[in-house]
Amino acid sequence: MGIASTRGDVYSFGVLLMETFTRKKPTDEMLAGEMSLKNLVESSLPHAVTEFVDANLLRDKNPFDAKVNCMLSIMDLALKCSMESPEQSINMKDALAKLTKIKLQFHKDVGAPN
Repeated sequence: MGIASTRGDVYSFGVLLMETFTRKKPTDEMLAGEMSLKNLVESSLPHAVTEFVDANLLRDKNPFDAKVNCMLSIMDLALKCSMESPEQSINMKDALAKLTKIKLQFHKDVGAPN
């Protein structure tokens, strides 16, 4: 709407999460026309997360399920941050709390210390 706010930062954070874990930029050639990075993630969840997440993150099969679950949670958070309407997006405090829970769950799933 042309009004600057911290909600715009939350949106950018969501896009940054998608870029980081997919290794794709919003300007990637495969994202031409109507397809956007957000649309790719949205349309692929939850069943095809392994198709668009950076393969290097899932290369080691052990603990594959824990990694996939972590990626699903991160992509879900990214989508919640990058809602079209700033009022629909979660706030950064809630995003941080969600990231912390994702980290703790991942450590629990792989048997690593927090």
